[in-house]
Amino acid sequence: MSGEPFLDYYELLQISPNADPDTIHRVFRHLAKKYHPDTPGTGNGDQFNVLLNGYRTLTDPQARAAYDIRHQQHWNSKWKLAAEAANARGFEDDAAVRRRLLSLLYVQRKRDVRSPGIGEGELSRLLGCPAEIMEFHVWYMREKGWILRTENGLFAISAEGVDRVEQDRVRLRPDRLIEAHAGLSAGDGDDGDKQVKEIADRSPFLKVAAE
Repeated sequence: MSGEPFLDYYELLQISPNADPDTIHRVFRHLAKKYHPDTPGTGNGDQFNVLLNGYRTLTDPQARAAYDIRHQQHWNSKWKLAAEAANARGFEDDAAVRRRLLSLLYVQRKRDVRSPGIGEGELSRLLGCPAEIMEFHVWYMREKGWILRTENGLFAISAEGVDRVEQDRVRLRPDRLIEAHAGLSAGDGDDGDKQVKEIADRSPFLKVAAE
């Protein structure tokens, strides 16, 4: 079933994806003897059954061909995951999405206290964020107590979320940004002003705070 976790039979049998049938048979016999339920000390019925399923799959040419496609897809996904984890910019982008999401819910609550909620799908479209990624952000922000689900199933900012937005606005308002960059030497000239402007432009709070 598609909902079940993928089992890497090659890893389970400790063999290469290019292993020939003789190698698969030899390794299976060794492991099957070790995990057979009747083997004292190391017997494990569940492990034995998984090994047996893997052996049957990899020794049947048609079943193995179909499995190899899934195996490749599985590892393509894992490699993509590893690349994303190594990309520090991705974490910065995630933080920016959450700041924008909180700002959006803040303004919605402020403009319409009686109807402060926005649906997850609408949030995804407004922020240009894929639905599966939005689920992660919504989960995180609910765990932090920054947002809550309303009676009609929409999401709204909580009092803690309001505090979070307002704290960030104070930290990121223009005068604080200029103060934080006061260490720039006079010789920096236009370059120093440009750096401050770039940071201000990247802040999702400044525009809302200025309203």
